[in-house]
Amino acid sequence: MIVALLVGLLLGFVGGRAFTGSSKDSAGSNKPTAAANAAAPSGKPADATIFKVPIDDSPTKGSADALVTLVEFSDYQCPFCSRANATVEQLQKDYGSKLRVVMKQNPLSFHPRAKPAAVAALAAGEQGKYWEYHEKLFANAKALEDKDLEGYAEDVGLDISRWKADLTNPKFSAIIDRDQALAGKLAANGTPAFFINGRFLSGAQPIGNFKTIIDEELGKAEALVRSGTPANKVYAAILAKGVESAPRNNPSQPEAPAQAYRKVDVPDDAPSFGPKDAKVTIVEWSDFECPFCGRVVPTLKQIKETYPKDVRVVFRHQPLPFHPNAKPAAEAAMAAHEQGKFWEYHDKLFANQRALDRASLEKYAQELGLDMGKFKSALESGKFRGKVEADSSAGAAVGANGTPTFFVNGREFVGAQPFESFKKIIEDEKARAEKLLAAGTKADGLYAKLIEEGLKSNGAAAAPAEPAVQNIEVGNAPVTGAKNAPVTIVAFSDFECPFCGRVVPTLHQLEQEYKGKIRVAFKNQPLPMHPNAKPAAEAALAANEQGKFWEYHDKLFANQRALDRASLEKYAQELGLDMGKFKSALDSGKFAAQVTADMAEAGRVGVTGTPSFFINGRSLVGAQPVDAFKRIIDEELKKKGSVAADQK
Repeated sequence: MIVALLVGLLLGFVGGRAFTGSSKDSAGSNKPTAAANAAAPSGKPADATIFKVPIDDSPTKGSADALVTLVEFSDYQCPFCSRANATVEQLQKDYGSKLRVVMKQNPLSFHPRAKPAAVAALAAGEQGKYWEYHEKLFANAKALEDKDLEGYAEDVGLDISRWKADLTNPKFSAIIDRDQALAGKLAANGTPAFFINGRFLSGAQPIGNFKTIIDEELGKAEALVRSGTPANKVYAAILAKGVESAPRNNPSQPEAPAQAYRKVDVPDDAPSFGPKDAKVTIVEWSDFECPFCGRVVPTLKQIKETYPKDVRVVFRHQPLPFHPNAKPAAEAAMAAHEQGKFWEYHDKLFANQRALDRASLEKYAQELGLDMGKFKSALESGKFRGKVEADSSAGAAVGANGTPTFFVNGREFVGAQPFESFKKIIEDEKARAEKLLAAGTKADGLYAKLIEEGLKSNGAAAAPAEPAVQNIEVGNAPVTGAKNAPVTIVAFSDFECPFCGRVVPTLHQLEQEYKGKIRVAFKNQPLPMHPNAKPAAEAALAANEQGKFWEYHDKLFANQRALDRASLEKYAQELGLDMGKFKSALDSGKFAAQVTADMAEAGRVGVTGTPSFFINGRSLVGAQPVDAFKRIIDEELKKKGSVAADQK
């Protein structure tokens, strides 16, 4: 969810979505955006729409009897959020017990330290120190590296060992995903974004704009109390008449800005409709249990009817971790796709989003006349699990971390937007395609050319920033390659992840081609969806203790579907390990702490999927082709060569 980094930094752009601030027109003059107009002080009253914004288990400061609740969606690396934090603190002083503040996490994809900081704050909250840690983060928004986060934990008096262990808790990532999904639902796409008793206020606005709404809401709340509503029930009473999500054509919502282009691949086996040589290709990352994905289905049908020859729509899977039935539904949809009925099954799933259990998935297949033996076999064998995980990993790599997310000829377009919004970007991209065709681009190479030209048009200012170089210590991780190699690749991997398995030959090839120039360190990131990954990681470290890590590593990746305890022992025996020592290490959990430490480090440096690599600290996500590795390795070798030359 990335647009121009410069625009993002200057305007408070959020995740490639709506923002508050100014934009430049084609003549170069500054004009207020719709968001700025909506939020600017004026004689008109602020929008009175009430949105249902649940508090859930979010960090809360203030009394449950407070008559006004301010919910903030924020990012610890966003400079506008830091500014707004000072305003919120002043409001708390001015309104005292009448104001309650609730924090929701919305770390932006182009702020690499925002999510680790959010996780760190939530982990501090486990020890009752969320707000103290929160203040440290906003006071030091430019210093959010691992050592900084640990320093703040010490400053606020946390139990550091407990805090570090809590950093690996997957529930914090789930909370962040939940908060970001809610932000999308409410069209609160800029940071900071506020809801004051459910009323939306976007951006780091003057304190007077906050007070106008707070004072209005105080008056309403006091009237409710006078009429008999208990103070601690006021927020619920106000929200009871609110709306669940932002209206589709709400004029108070700003028009989404033009997005930067991303390199978005279209797998040959991905479900799609529309001609392959269409002028416009829309790649959608979606989740069958996501209500917003369901809402966009009629819009996609309208696109199909309106642009039958000009638009191709490609479906890719991004089942979110807090939707338990989304992944099985995605696998079932691919099983239907195998029998030529993806879109019919897709429609069934979205029409029945609350019934996605196994029995229902089979029922829909039967209703469509699928070969049930083949369908059931695909589900039971996990035949399409790898495909779904590949889509999810690819989505994360291009910033599609929420659903639905679309890329229109590579331009990101987020959320269940109305047809007219799609139409505008489709027409823009169609015109761009027609120019390329007129200039001689062949139809079968059009999409690739559109992506290529789009990436060029991003420009230096608009191109998404490469993630910050991370300081990744090799520590006690298993390593292969020369100790003094100028390039170190640290891999965070999962022995049960099919994509991690696919990249093993790539790493072997790199080791051969760059012999003496690279070394590879292995760190463990067993994902919660892979039950055998953590035991396998501990077994690999037990093999490492006996000098056979890489041989054992290769055995595990060669046998990813057989990682039970008996199989782990079998592989150890085949390698001639001391079985008493090996079994003792597994039984005692001798290496559990090292695996946990690796996972904690992965969380701190922003690793959310596997495999993830850091090449001299530079991030590369996913089972990328060998050339993607070579590009960074060659750049790093060139730097090292220049340094060596300078030193002579």
